[in-house]
Amino acid sequence: MSNLTPREIVSELDKFIIGQADAKRMVAIAMRNRWRRQQLPAELRDEIAPKNIIMMGPTGVGKTEIARRLAKLSGCPFFKVEATKFTEVGYVGRDVESMVRDLMEIGINLVRKEEMEKVKVKAEKHAEDHLLDILLPASKPQQQNVGFFNPNDPQQQQEKPAVDNNSTREKFRKMWREGKLDEREVEIEVTVQGGTGVEIMSVPGMEDMGMQVNDMIGKMFPSKTKTRKVNIREAYEILIQQESDKLVDMDNVAELARERVEQTGILFLDEIDKIAGKHDSGGSSADVSREGVQRDLLPIVEGCVVNTKYGMVKTDHILFISAGAFHYAKPSDLIPELQGRFPLRVELHALGKDEFYRILTEPQNALTVQYKALLETENLTIDFTRDALEEIAGYAQKINEETENIGARRLYTMMETILSDLSFNAPDMSGDEIIIDASEVKEQLSDIIEDRDLSRYIL
Repeated sequence: MSNLTPREIVSELDKFIIGQADAKRMVAIAMRNRWRRQQLPAELRDEIAPKNIIMMGPTGVGKTEIARRLAKLSGCPFFKVEATKFTEVGYVGRDVESMVRDLMEIGINLVRKEEMEKVKVKAEKHAEDHLLDILLPASKPQQQNVGFFNPNDPQQQQEKPAVDNNSTREKFRKMWREGKLDEREVEIEVTVQGGTGVEIMSVPGMEDMGMQVNDMIGKMFPSKTKTRKVNIREAYEILIQQESDKLVDMDNVAELARERVEQTGILFLDEIDKIAGKHDSGGSSADVSREGVQRDLLPIVEGCVVNTKYGMVKTDHILFISAGAFHYAKPSDLIPELQGRFPLRVELHALGKDEFYRILTEPQNALTVQYKALLETENLTIDFTRDALEEIAGYAQKINEETENIGARRLYTMMETILSDLSFNAPDMSGDEIIIDASEVKEQLSDIIEDRDLSRYIL
């Protein structure tokens, strides 16, 4: 787990997300508290529950991006799921426990990748030796001639090619390392997952159980191998994977992953406002169903044990971050028990012209940086003047105010509209340098800006 301080976390988030200082501070403190908890004695550590968060704000202002970047910074297992995918027990759809199983799968992949990195050097050596065995099979030793070599013995003279074989092997090793054998084709054996080839259909609403049954049946049948003809470079990558699988202890991986998920896992529940019932709706069936999902979520958030194919996973210390626009509902429309499990709330503000300009220029992954890099692959250099970017930012704010407010996502469609002709003609413009100014922006967006009805569909 990362030991970044709250200030360092906010500084890292600032590289990718503009504004929303309150939300950044809140998630930074929540993340630091998880590190602090790990430093405590076990007795006290178990008593400290995570402070779950609700982020409120319109779409496209950075709610999901904050959670995603936070997970990447911390190196913790992280899974994002839309709350609208869940249905009440007994209805067709995903059950709420499936998100914990998905988080566990992510934890397994995370730890497995780390463990494979630890054995990479050894796996590469084994793979190279295996590759040389395929290129130059070793001759069988002569058991009856074990001892000192007598050059005058005709029978031992026949073993001399074995020495030559070792010399040839080293020559092949040298040629391989120099890349002279990369395109040569060899035949290697690859593992094919065992099983009957028949997929077990699961009962609606019990897809996870169906997956576990399929996995169990797969384990009952031994894996098979088949021969593939590939070039040596590809064969080497396949052999590294196979050797790594042999060196990594999957039981240990499962144990480490379960501990990491239980102690540092993050579940991001998006669109939680969509399952909030509205008190003035008269108790419609839709609201009853939404409340049922909330009640199913409650034990997961409170802390329970979920059965996965890697064993039982406790959810007591998983951090839940939920987010929603809350246009037509508010956090108080959630059932009281669930509200109490999300004690921290922060509001993210709508973005304006200044924020849009900063989004286009400041982040490491700014849209302008992305488009410049994409077109440079065609040897076409583009650049934007300051007034062009200010014009784009102003148009984004204006259209968001007059149509649906979709936040920074508006910039994606505007940039694509402005650069569509250049992107299409780029292969024919190799070596050119194009400067995009405010007049070019106005020209490209003029038709859409003038036609409000059309802009609702295009932008």
